[in-house]
Amino acid sequence: MPKHTTNTHTMKQGNIGVTTENIFPIIKKFLYSDHEIFIREIVSNAVDATQKLKTLAGKGDFQGEMGELKVRVSIDKEAKTITVSDRGIGMTAEEIEKYINQIAFSGANDFLEKYKDDANAIIGHFGLGFYSAFMVSKQVDIITKSYKDTPAMKWSCDGSPSYTLEETKKDDRGTDIVMHIDDDCLDFLDKNKMGDLLRKYCHFLPIPIVFGKKTEWKDGKQVDTNEDLIINDVEPLWTKKPSDLKDEDYKEFYHKLFPMADDPLFWIHLNVDYPFKLTGILYFPKIKSNLDVQRNKIQLYCNQVFVTDSVDGIVPEFLTLLHGVIDSPDIPLNVSRSYLQSDSNVKKISGYITKKVSDKLASIFKNQREEFEKKWDDIKVFIHYGMLSQDDYYDKAKQYFLLKDTEGKHYTLEEYAALVKDKQTNKDGQVIYLYANDKDAQYTYIEAAKSKGYNVLMMDGQLDTPLMAMLERKLERTTFTRVDADVIDRLIQKEETKRELLEAERADKLTSIFNSQMPRTSKVDFHVEAQPLGEEQLPVMITQSEYMRRMKEMARLQPGMSFYGDMPDMYTLVLNTDAPLIKQVLEDSETATKEEISPVEAEIRGLNARQAVLRQEQEKKKPEEITQEEKDDLKKCGEDIQEENKKKNDILKAYADGNERVHQLIDLALLQNGMLHGEALTRFVKRSVTMIK
Repeated sequence: MPKHTTNTHTMKQGNIGVTTENIFPIIKKFLYSDHEIFIREIVSNAVDATQKLKTLAGKGDFQGEMGELKVRVSIDKEAKTITVSDRGIGMTAEEIEKYINQIAFSGANDFLEKYKDDANAIIGHFGLGFYSAFMVSKQVDIITKSYKDTPAMKWSCDGSPSYTLEETKKDDRGTDIVMHIDDDCLDFLDKNKMGDLLRKYCHFLPIPIVFGKKTEWKDGKQVDTNEDLIINDVEPLWTKKPSDLKDEDYKEFYHKLFPMADDPLFWIHLNVDYPFKLTGILYFPKIKSNLDVQRNKIQLYCNQVFVTDSVDGIVPEFLTLLHGVIDSPDIPLNVSRSYLQSDSNVKKISGYITKKVSDKLASIFKNQREEFEKKWDDIKVFIHYGMLSQDDYYDKAKQYFLLKDTEGKHYTLEEYAALVKDKQTNKDGQVIYLYANDKDAQYTYIEAAKSKGYNVLMMDGQLDTPLMAMLERKLERTTFTRVDADVIDRLIQKEETKRELLEAERADKLTSIFNSQMPRTSKVDFHVEAQPLGEEQLPVMITQSEYMRRMKEMARLQPGMSFYGDMPDMYTLVLNTDAPLIKQVLEDSETATKEEISPVEAEIRGLNARQAVLRQEQEKKKPEEITQEEKDDLKKCGEDIQEENKKKNDILKAYADGNERVHQLIDLALLQNGMLHGEALTRFVKRSVTMIK
C-alpha cells in the first residue's frame, strides 16, 4: 500500500451535499444484491484518472515524469482493507469538494423509488460510482495528490453524511481509495474471489491492473516472484483494425473468452462511429442440442469496462445465440431494461447488428457457396430462429436460406420451387414438399417417394416444425408433408387412381382381425384401414397424420398447446388389399371362421334391414308423433346390432390370437417404425426363428 501520513492541523469537517438526507442507507438497502460491482466502479475511476493524465501529457498540459502507469489493487486481511491505487491526475482539496462532497443528485427520491431494485440504475447514473464503495465498507478513505503543485489530501467518511478532509503527506501523485470492509462483506478479502471479480469486470480495461505478484513453483510450493501479476488485456482484439488481424488472432481471442468451446464457424468484426459508436466481435459458435445453454455468451462493455452478459433488448433475440463482445459508450447502461428496449440508440444498434450479420451470411453464400453449404447444418439454427422471431429478417434471409434433401444437396427457396413444381403438384394445384426427419427410420417411405420421382427434404433441425408452418404461410400454395404421413399414392394425390376396392363387409372383417391384435397403451392409439395400394407395395405400413403429429411437436416448443401434447400419438395401420399376404390372411380367416361367423353375419344383416325400415318409418313422422314404444324398438335394434358385432369381432379376435402371420405382419410394421420393444420384440424374434424353420 502507498505510504502517506496525516497533518491534523488543517482538518476540515462538513456534510456531504446530497439532496437526500442520507445517501448511505439507500446504497446499502437498494444496492446490496449487486454489491460486487463496487470493484468495477472504483477500478474504472482509477483507470479514468490515469487516462486523463495521458491525455494531458499528449496535449502538453502535463510536463512531468509519467512513470509507470498502472492501477494496483491490494488486500490487507489483518486491517480488513481493500486499496485501489492509481498514478493518475489526483485531486486537489477543491476538486474533492466539487466531485466528492457536492453530488449533483437532483430528483434523487423519485429516481431511487423508480429504480430501487436495479443497482446498475443508480450506480454511475448520477456520478455515484465512487459511493458504491460504501456498499461493502464501514469507512472509506481517499488519499490523493494532484498532478498540480498542491498539498496531498485525505478525505474520510464512515458512512454518515459527515466527512473529514485534511492535508496529508503522499510521495507521489495519484489516488488511493482505502475501503475498510464491513463485517458482513469480509468475503471480498478472499484473494481468489477478488481475482475472479477483477477478471470479470476489468479483464479488458485499457490500463494495466496489478493484483499481487506472479507465482512460481519452488521448493514444493507456489511462491511469489518479483513480477507484477497483471490481470487484464489492455488492447483487446475488438479495439484493433480488422486489416491487421489474422484468422488465428480471432480464434485465439475466442478461446480466451470461452476456453472450453470448439473453434467458431466464423465471425463478424463490428466497427462503426456514426450515428453511434460501436465496436466488437461476434462469433458464430457450433450450436449443441440445447439452445438455452448457448445464450448469454455475448459480453457487453462500455469503454472496455464489463457491464453485463445479459444483452436482451440490445442484441436481437435470435442473435443472443452468438458469442463474443460488444463495446459501446452510447448504450445507456445504467438504466432499467425496459428503458433500454425503448431507447432509440439501442434500436439503431440492434438493427445495425442484424444487418451486419445478414450481410456477412449473404457475402459468404454469394462468394463461397460451397463453404456455406458445408457449414449449413451448424448455422441454420441462427437463420431459422431469426426468420421465426423477427419479421423483417425473413426478407433478408430468404436469399441465402437453404433447404437440404436426403441426398445432401442444397437449394435456395427459388431453386427448390422450380425443381419440384411439375412432379409434386397435386390435383388441387398445391405443391407438396415431402420431407423426412430421420433418414434411417423413414428409409422405406423415402425410397417409395423416390420411386415416384419425388424429391424428399431433410428437416431434422430443432426449429424445423415451426419453420415449416411459417414457410407454408409465406410460400404460395405450398404444403410440407412428412413421407410417412400417408401411403405414397395419397401423399401427392394426382387424378384418382382406379383400383378395385374390397367390398365393405370383407374390408370390415379384415380390419377387425388386425385391430384386435394391435398394442394398446394410453400413449399410442392405432386405427386400421384397408386400401388397395398395388401388388408392388408392402402388405402393411404405418402412417401418422401430418396435422396431429405437427401439433404435438409444436406443443413441445410452445406453452399454451399442452392440449395436443397430452393427446396420445395417433397412427394408422394401412393393410394393402392388393398384397398376396393380406389376401391370404383374409381368405384363410373366412375359411376358418365361416361355420361360426355365418349365422352371426346373417343375424347382423337381418337387424340392419330391420333398423333401416324402422328409421324410414320414423322419418315420415313428426318427432311428437313417434311413440315411446317405437323409440325403444329402434334403440333395442341398435343394441342388438352392437351385440352381434361384438360376437363377430370376438370370433375374429379368437382366430387372430392364434394366427402367427397376423402377428408377424403387425410386428414387421411396428419394427419398421421403431415401435417394437421389450417383450414384444423378443416374441417377434422367437416367432421369426420358428417360422424360418
